[in-house]
Amino acid sequence: MTAETAEPAVRTDRSAREDVPPERGRGSGLPAAGFLAPFLLLYLLFIIGPGLYGLIMSFFDTSAVKPGLSGFAGFGNYAEALQSGDFWSSLWHTLWFTILTTPPLIIVAFLLALLADRVKHGRWFFRLAFFAPYILPSAVVALIWIWLYTPGLGLIETALGKIGVTAPNWLGDPNWAMPSLALTTLWWTLGFNFVLYLAGLQEIPRDLYEASSMDGASPWQQIRSITIPMLGRTTTLVAVLQVIASLKVFDQMYIMTSGGPNFATRSILQYVYDQGFTNFRIGYASAVSMLFFLVVLAVSAVWFALVRRQEKEV
Repeated sequence: MTAETAEPAVRTDRSAREDVPPERGRGSGLPAAGFLAPFLLLYLLFIIGPGLYGLIMSFFDTSAVKPGLSGFAGFGNYAEALQSGDFWSSLWHTLWFTILTTPPLIIVAFLLALLADRVKHGRWFFRLAFFAPYILPSAVVALIWIWLYTPGLGLIETALGKIGVTAPNWLGDPNWAMPSLALTTLWWTLGFNFVLYLAGLQEIPRDLYEASSMDGASPWQQIRSITIPMLGRTTTLVAVLQVIASLKVFDQMYIMTSGGPNFATRSILQYVYDQGFTNFRIGYASAVSMLFFLVVLAVSAVWFALVRRQEKEV
């Protein structure tokens, strides 16, 4: 009797949902649009607006010491940038830094998240210890590592000296300056990727591990057959975000080496800064910024393509 009375009620509710006119469903999005409106306004004012103005300035010989846009240059600024050795060298330094930092920041973050997820006691301590450096300001991180790298006084040189190893001039040698900056960045930003991997690990059902354990799978087989495949989308997200973040490097390089020695660590963003705010060539700096924007845009397009491909495979 109860089942017979409940079924019509279910049908009634379902029919009521199906009878909702499409106009009503579209109107329910108005509150969400209202909440998003402030963000959209700020986005237009501080991202889209300056971006469009920078694109316009890239076609003029705009100077920081002259009013207005100055003379029309057409594609002259772009041609000058593409023929400039300083532009290509700073772009290569940026790509070299990205190559040095991206693989370890993915692999080490994954391994530390895996260990922190499986530890039984004191899990909060490891989460705090690995994430804490990420909240430090870039100036603080730079001062800490300048002190560690200082020849004759740094802790790293002292520690290596006790085991008979002669330390190089970390920030003064052109061959060691970029790896030293990469090591600093690894320690500083590891926590962000660590948190992403930790969240991904907690989404994996424990039943899969229990079932595989009953079938005799070893821990390494569980990682290879369960953990790594289930973290595929997380790894894609971490990889692309890390590549974009590394391409935008500026703070630690500018504070720790100022692009030296002999411009060996000058990134593309510092090249834009030097041209725009040291040489006052705002138009040329805008053209370089637009070229670099195309590089970042290409990386983002690759990420969207990978995500859509994974969604189709699910």
